[in-house]
Amino acid sequence: MKYLYILLGMALTFLGACGNDPKPATQQQKTAPEPAKYQQISQNFNADSAYYFIEKQVSFGPRVCNSDAHTACGKYLVSEFKKYADVVTEQKAVVSNWDKKPLNIKNIIASFNPKASKRILICAHWDSRPYADNDPNPANHNTAIDAADDGASGVAVMLEMARIMSKNRPTIGIDFICLDAEDLGKSDQGGDTYCLGSQYWSKNPHIPGYKADYGILLDMVGGKNAKFIWEGYSMKYAEPILRKVWDQAIQLGFSNYFYYYQGGFITDDHKYINELAQIPTIDIIHYSEQTDSRFPAHWHTVNDNLSNIDKNTLRAVGQTLLEVVYKEK
Repeated sequence: MKYLYILLGMALTFLGACGNDPKPATQQQKTAPEPAKYQQISQNFNADSAYYFIEKQVSFGPRVCNSDAHTACGKYLVSEFKKYADVVTEQKAVVSNWDKKPLNIKNIIASFNPKASKRILICAHWDSRPYADNDPNPANHNTAIDAADDGASGVAVMLEMARIMSKNRPTIGIDFICLDAEDLGKSDQGGDTYCLGSQYWSKNPHIPGYKADYGILLDMVGGKNAKFIWEGYSMKYAEPILRKVWDQAIQLGFSNYFYYYQGGFITDDHKYINELAQIPTIDIIHYSEQTDSRFPAHWHTVNDNLSNIDKNTLRAVGQTLLEVVYKEK
């Protein structure tokens, strides 16, 4: 999610991840549903359990492709999903990094009700960025990051959802995908140097001809004071899904996290799932008005660690998605 296009009226202004002159995103408020009494149908999302799943991923060290930590964490994720899902698929491949270095990647797909025709795709990237190039201290710019929020938080929400679904099975098909090699790109090398795992999967799905009714991408969904707005590609390709998810969040009482504001276009894994796999997919991603990048202050810094994780944010996202899933028939 390392390229951000800011929408200003009818014009699109390009902003790289390390741009020097960012402009605020236009905040066009959408109509939110009126608060009403709501009876939750899904099981309670356990934020303590989700936090543990983040701790566990971080404990391996930065999950940079081709590293021992990446290999070890990948094995852990596969074994953990196998406890819960019906089928777990490891999609291994070799792709080229921006510097032409070969990368051994692994997308991990955990499926519930694999024969069901109605399906929802939920995904997040599980790799860590190898350089903290947005850190205020230049000495840290070549330091790999823990990626507690930017990667591990989305995977943790999926793991906790899978744990719950193993005990209270959904009636539809669910595919959780841990996407690899999202965060190795360089802004001066172009947006397609990011999201290598999702580009590969979108061109080579784990099941030939795979389709889902829609998809939801989770990226930085565990930070303190997180604010989620309507991202540009999500609006372009999947606005009804945005409405569905945001309305559900408001009904559950999470209006302090989910805002009906129109933001900019972010090149993230969902862009390729929309454009290559042609599955309408939205991005739930932390937006901030307080930083030049418009991402949280810990984004691409050595401070993306457990100290910036908030269980309340994890619960807001996880409970919303559980409710969306269990209301589908």
